[in-house]
Amino acid sequence: MKSIRIGTRNSALAMWQAREVARQLQNLNYLTEIIPIVSSGDKNLHKPLYSLGITGVFTRDLDIALLNDEIDIAVHSLKDVPTKLPESIELVAYLERDHPQDVLIRRKSAENKEFHELKLATSSLRRRAFWLKYYPEAEFSDIRGNIQTRLQKLEEQDFDATLLSLAGIKRMNMEINYEMLPLMIPAPAQGVIAVAGHSDKKEINDILKKINHQKTQICVEIERNFLSTLEGGCTAPIGAFAEIIENQVRFKAALCSLDGKNCISTDESFEYDEVENFGEKFANIVLENGGKELMAKIKTQL
Repeated sequence: MKSIRIGTRNSALAMWQAREVARQLQNLNYLTEIIPIVSSGDKNLHKPLYSLGITGVFTRDLDIALLNDEIDIAVHSLKDVPTKLPESIELVAYLERDHPQDVLIRRKSAENKEFHELKLATSSLRRRAFWLKYYPEAEFSDIRGNIQTRLQKLEEQDFDATLLSLAGIKRMNMEINYEMLPLMIPAPAQGVIAVAGHSDKKEINDILKKINHQKTQICVEIERNFLSTLEGGCTAPIGAFAEIIENQVRFKAALCSLDGKNCISTDESFEYDEVENFGEKFANIVLENGGKELMAKIKTQL
């Protein structure tokens, strides 16, 4: 079999993720080739993501490359992948999740400030809303770019701290101080590398299934079904995190208003049954408890 062509965004983090997929495939004696592709999301660093008007801003160009047979598979940060995929594209494999948490990183001049005093830089509606739930007077700045760009902006611009995914920091092996934030619920599928394939390429998809991590797949499918049922796309302030503890699944999730004043949350433990759509089940409970009206309001505000 010829080399498996692995498509990826060309950022340092995305390239690391593609190399990790390549490494796992090479361990099974398959040849690989990494093909970097510049995404639309990387081309526009001046607008916050939610103002670009589309979901899948970081996946669209890889989708096109897959459909045009320029690549065989595409590697993504799963939290960037819309819950509705283009026709003929499917998620085939999920690597084992690592470091799903959000963390706080301060500039040196803000080391002694209390949380409620911090001016934060983040373009994530989820991070803003969850922070505002606890610190309603907080001020925010928009910030875009890769991890290195954001950290540089943190030192150069007028804000005290930023919020980042711990997975990216660990994958880049960065030696920086950070603080854990138990108050934050991660984005659905945060900390997971996923591999998408073309539904017609059965042989390659069968190979990909050999590197799939089953427990991670169970958890992220619950999270993404929750997100999909709420119709949040990648924009509404929605957090969802499932983990398997012994024989139980623990699922924590919340939908928040943009100002953080109204949060509808759920925290459930249950025995997993592959027949039941737990994400949809818990999302419907949220919708019935005021979530439907809250989602409608968020959509009008955006």
